[in-house]
Amino acid sequence: MSKIKVKDLYDECGISYLDSFIFQKEYPWELLPLIGAYAKELVEKGIPGFTLLKEGVLVGENVKIAETATIVGPCVLGNNVEVRPGAYIRGNVIVGDESVVGNSSELKNAVLLRHAQVPHYNYVGDSILGSYAHMGAGSILSNLRSDNKPVIIHADEEIPTGIRKIGGLLADHADIGCGSVLNPGTIIGKNTQVYPLTMCRGVYPENSIVKSTRVVVAKK
Repeated sequence: MSKIKVKDLYDECGISYLDSFIFQKEYPWELLPLIGAYAKELVEKGIPGFTLLKEGVLVGENVKIAETATIVGPCVLGNNVEVRPGAYIRGNVIVGDESVVGNSSELKNAVLLRHAQVPHYNYVGDSILGSYAHMGAGSILSNLRSDNKPVIIHADEEIPTGIRKIGGLLADHADIGCGSVLNPGTIIGKNTQVYPLTMCRGVYPENSIVKSTRVVVAKK
């Protein structure tokens, strides 16, 4: 049976404002329409130890932001986050502690939990990345069907979401290989690795290696 619930994909990350958000719904895609309002609420109310960098952008301690990065609010960057040159954060984004938003990577309407990495030329739209999730260089989380219809989650049965834009839902310690593309609504289970240059569609189990779209083996 496919493990697609929030509790199947994510453990508590130890960041109170993220844990309280992530575990309020049963399924992770149900959180996507709530990200923007919650990010705005955090910015307006503030978080102890955080500083308002500019209108709509709240940052924790020891945050490193390259001069050529562009950040649009509402956006929250946790402690020890690094935003590298050319990164583009388009708003409605919450980035957990110790995470990396890399050079020429683009984020919009997304949540990254603790220690997530999107370090090189990545697109992360309408997505959630678990703790220690990693995206290899050039990997993409596609968030819009070519026919513009609402995204369907292809699990044991097809689950209509009614949501037009859903990117990737990466569980804790998921690792996406360089140049891979995840179709809208793809779910990658805990501790699962995806080979480079792979096109993913559907739900992939935890503790696995994805060698191609339909070739998946259990980790030994």
